[in-house]
Amino acid sequence: MPLVYGELRRLAHRHLRGWVSDHGLQTTALVNEAYLRLVGSSQVSWQNRAHFFALSARLMRRVLVDAVRARHSQKRGGRAPHVPLDGSEPAPALTRRDLIALDEALTALAKLDPRKAKIVELRYFGGLTSEESAEVLGVSHVTIEREWRVAKLWLARELKGAPP
Repeated sequence: MPLVYGELRRLAHRHLRGWVSDHGLQTTALVNEAYLRLVGSSQVSWQNRAHFFALSARLMRRVLVDAVRARHSQKRGGRAPHVPLDGSEPAPALTRRDLIALDEALTALAKLDPRKAKIVELRYFGGLTSEESAEVLGVSHVTIEREWRVAKLWLARELKGAPP
């Protein structure tokens, strides 16, 4: 863990930077939760560094989606705005990007084209470069770039139809 912790924190920070903290997680909490899930999966046979970070990206995605779903569950008030007890103004209720809608769109993309979904996961959630993604998937850098562009366009089209 000491060898990869700094890199995982960098990836988590980079990913969280684009989100309003609607999920309630900070960088350290995201890394720690993903690490606990990594340690809990004893059946993984690590192939290389890129494979490790690819799996870490998938687990960070799952942690974030689970956190957003938990925060917006009916048990916790659903999407009702948070009203602080100290009388100050409530924080914005929604994120800039709807993580759950993205997760659902990515799941739909995986049914149509698993490799494109994996590329999005590696690039967006894992912060891997196109070269690192190519190494993980065993394809060329050019293939990654082409499919990354197509996947982004497909997801953008899907998310436009999603409710805010």
